[in-house]
Amino acid sequence: IEVFEFDEHVKTVDDLMEGMELPGIVTNITNFGAFVDIGVHQDGLIHISQLADRYVKDPNEVVHLHQHVKVRVLEVDRKRNRISLKLIGKLLPTNILHSLPLNDCHTDNEHKKEITAANTEQP
Repeated sequence: IEVFEFDEHVKTVDDLMEGMELPGIVTNITNFGAFVDIGVHQDGLIHISQLADRYVKDPNEVVHLHQHVKVRVLEVDRKRNRISLKLIGKLLPTNILHSLPLNDCHTDNEHKKEITAANTEQP
């Protein structure tokens, strides 16, 4: 069983700021991109041009439905209630995280960075 948690500090669209990096879940895939639930009761859109640093013909090549991803907030249009996102990583299943050695990670910042890096797979 995979455990997923939204960012505990982000509950509404008003909590969002450009540049934030958040976990999310792909809820819908269209010809023009993918919609992602980031926990604010309004899905954000990753436009097809923001799915990868290369040409993407079909969003299904990069993401799949219900996939856990990491996104960056590019823009929040509160008037139109739209959230623009960029895909910055795909979250790995938690069972892989549990297999990583923790070796006193509370005092070793470099090791914390390694664990964080291991938890994110680049698109």
